[in-house]
Amino acid sequence: MLSALPRFANPNVLVGFDTADDAGVFLINADLALVQTVDFFTPIVDDPLTFGAIAAANALSDVYAMGGAPLSALSIVAFPADGDMEVLGEIMRGGLEKMREAECALLGGHSVADPEIKFGYAVTGTVHPARIKANSGAQAGDALVFTKALGTGVIGTALKRGIASPESVEAATRSMLMLNREACAAMLRFDVHACTDVSGFGMIGHAREMALASDVTLEIETAAVPLLPGALDAVKAGAIPGGLKNNREFASCAVDAKSSIDSALLDLLYDPQTSGGLLIALPERDAAALERILPRARRMGRVVARDNSKAICLI
Repeated sequence: MLSALPRFANPNVLVGFDTADDAGVFLINADLALVQTVDFFTPIVDDPLTFGAIAAANALSDVYAMGGAPLSALSIVAFPADGDMEVLGEIMRGGLEKMREAECALLGGHSVADPEIKFGYAVTGTVHPARIKANSGAQAGDALVFTKALGTGVIGTALKRGIASPESVEAATRSMLMLNREACAAMLRFDVHACTDVSGFGMIGHAREMALASDVTLEIETAAVPLLPGALDAVKAGAIPGGLKNNREFASCAVDAKSSIDSALLDLLYDPQTSGGLLIALPERDAAALERILPRARRMGRVVARDNSKAICLI
């Protein structure tokens, strides 16, 4: 739909919607640009306080993915008119606590009556124009590093069906609550060529966007992709979210996968993530150093020249 919209040229738009990046970037002056993003969704955990905090971490992630620092936020609330206001209060309190952790000021927001609960934020951050980390700069020879583990979508679906183990739910919740601030600070110490956060479109979907925007192919070593405890078990138990199926239908045409890859692992590469990690393309020489200062980061592939191959190659 966005491709059908008319373009209005503005020289201050440094990153728009053309490359399906994580956030927009607008130039203010030679030393300052604004990073802007918005995200909201329905509850994915039972505890309202935790849900609010996850929603905040998820919205903040897009700013970190651009190499920016969150500045301010506006909340977005959809809540039943006859709903329990104490529940809404806990959701908003959880979000506020996470915003405080990120040192991001909450300025206000907007709410509407809706039978289905939805919550999130519009976040504005800042970045130096010369230090923007877009998804369009990956270069052949780069290593691919991922800073969290996959599986929040299938584990959340398993939780809704009552088949998730307590250990997997705890691990997924801990991951979703973790800000990408530390990962952002770590990557900014190196010559990062491209970055994106892995969220609703899954690893394959966001890797596809990076590959197409950069005109390269991303080779992903499937055995090296970090997975949350219980993620494979959730897939094998049939806990497949609708978003995973949609992601596969949308992005599989851009994927060349070896037939020997385990089907459950392949499913997880399409799994929609909430508050997922950063997928970073940077020179091979810097990848090991990044892993040392950010122990949870894992190399999981490389960038190669396109050469008429598909955008993603799974090996």
